[in-house]
Parts: sequence; structure tokens; C-alpha cells
Amino acid sequence: MTAFFQTLGMSYEWAWFIATIAGILLIALPLMLAVAMIIYADRKIWAAMALRRGPNVVGPFGLLQSFADGLKVFLQETIIPSASNRGLFLIAPIITFTVALMAWAVIPFNSGAVLADINVGLLYILAISSLGVYGVVIAGWASNSKYPFFSAMRAAAQMISYEVSIGFILICVVLWAKTFNMLGIVEAQKAHVLGFVNAFGLNPLLFPIAVMFLISAMAETARAPFDLTEAESELVAGYQTEYSSMSFALYWLGEYANVLLMCTLNAVLFWGGYLPPVDWAPLYVVPGIIWLFAKIFVFFFIFSWVKATVPRYRYDQLMRLGWKVFLPVSLLWVCIVSGYLMFTGHFA
Repeated sequence: MTAFFQTLGMSYEWAWFIATIAGILLIALPLMLAVAMIIYADRKIWAAMALRRGPNVVGPFGLLQSFADGLKVFLQETIIPSASNRGLFLIAPIITFTVALMAWAVIPFNSGAVLADINVGLLYILAISSLGVYGVVIAGWASNSKYPFFSAMRAAAQMISYEVSIGFILICVVLWAKTFNMLGIVEAQKAHVLGFVNAFGLNPLLFPIAVMFLISAMAETARAPFDLTEAESELVAGYQTEYSSMSFALYWLGEYANVLLMCTLNAVLFWGGYLPPVDWAPLYVVPGIIWLFAKIFVFFFIFSWVKATVPRYRYDQLMRLGWKVFLPVSLLWVCIVSGYLMFTGHFA
């Protein structure tokens, strides 16, 4: 894109700057639209599983319901509790929303279609995703209210607990792909299983950790059955209790952008990303971004399915699953995968 702007007579520096801004907008604006649509899809899926209709009044088939909700929130008054830390209270949702968008910079949407094709893309995502907890913790502390504070403590413990096992799971992927680059990881999955299936996930050694990553992703994004940070029967609305208007909306946007990101990471790291399911020439006629979006929707359906059907965990069960099950199993799997790859000469 930089070369295109240079053909318009711009210097390299200005061409690079304009191209980068254009790339950011090409990701951020469709992502905001996608968030509105998946909130609608989420509600429709829950309704179908409960034998209800779901949103069906605003716009054709209720498609404009999310936009109506956004307008309603936008027109509400922003209330800041008198006892809160005003500066931190306002900056917390901005942190959550901004961090949720930053991780998309290294996601490959097609071969060569990535905003920042850096060698350590996976490390970048790990670093950015770990920053998301700050928005929740700061909101809980700045609200100066006991329920948001309890929620913030839960969120910090929960996200740290599951990031440890996610880190070990990603080590297995990196060992097999021999790169931290996101495009490299996708290309390493080409014809990986039986010489024609484009996926790490169907590899018998990697399938168990693909399932663990999916469950850990639900816990990392605080989705049901791991939504202990917003347990309405215990904490009213958790860290969002004191928020209203656009500050509340920013949390919603950030939460669903994170959910979409985790669905995308499941598709990219284990299920071939923008590659078709099978390494067969006619399937490559379909643009890679279509395959990626289809896989993202499958995983989002699983997220919604679980939320609609699985009851919420107790907090001790949540911690036990993270520390006593996922952590030792993922560490053991690093040893198994690295041992297998060493024995078969994968690094030779």
C-alpha cells in the first residue's frame, strides 16, 4: 500500500504514514461493525436454544438492534460516582477498548494481508492480551465500591491463571511451526495432516491442546461458564457496576472484540487460518479471508453455544481447572511434543 501512495507523488515517509493509518482503519472499522453483528448473532443463538425469537423488531429480522442499543447508550448521561478516582475511572474503559484493537495488528487475513508482519507476532499477541486485565483492575479500584473491587480481584487472578497454560500451549505450536510469525504458523499447517489437511488441530499430538486452548480462551475473555467477574447473582455487574453511557459501551465493544480475537486465534493457530480445510486446488479459488471468517464464526457459535447451555463455575472450580489441570497437562504436553520433534529430527 505504501508503494501505491508513492505513485501519487508522496515521499516514502508520508506514503508509509498514510498507508499505516489506512490499514488501521481497514481493520478497526469493519471490526466495530462485526462486533455489532456478533452481539446480534449471540442473542439470536441464545434465543434459538431457549426456543425464543430473539431480536426481531428493529430493522429487517432485528438486524439493527445492536445499533439501536448503541444509540440508546450514547444518549445516556455519563455518571461518575462522587467517591471514585475520576481520572482512572474514565481511562479504564479506554484501556480495555484500545488493547482489544491493538492485538489485531498481527492477524493475517490472507497471504500477505497483515498490517504488521513481524517475526514475533505471537509474542506480541501474548503481551497485548495480558494488558487487557489492567482496564478491569483499574475500573474495580477506581470505582471505590466493593462489588467492582471484588470483581477486579477475580479478574486479575483468573486472567493470570489461564495465561500461564495458554503460554505453554503456544510453545507447542511454535515448536511445530518453527516460527513466532503468524503468517509462518498458518503456512506451516498446509497439508500438515495426512498430506492434504490444512490444520494443526487434527494432528493427534496437537488436538488435545487445541481443545485446551479453546477452553482457556473462554476463561481468558471471561465468557460463560467462566464469567465470574460479572456474576450478577453475586456482584451485581462486577467491574461495570458503576459505569453508564459510552464508558459502559466501550467495555462491551472491548469484550466482544476480545472474543472475536480469541475465535480468530483458534482458527489461525490450529485450524489453518485463511487456508481452506483441505489442500485441494479448486478450494483456493475461494478468497482466504472467506475461509477465515467461516472458521471464526464456527468458533463464535461454540462460544455462544457454551454460554447458552453450561452453568457458571464456582470460583474454586475455576482456579482448580486452571492450576491443577491445565497447567500440569500443558507443561507435560510441551515435554511430549518437544521430545517427539527431537526424536523425529524435526529441527535438523
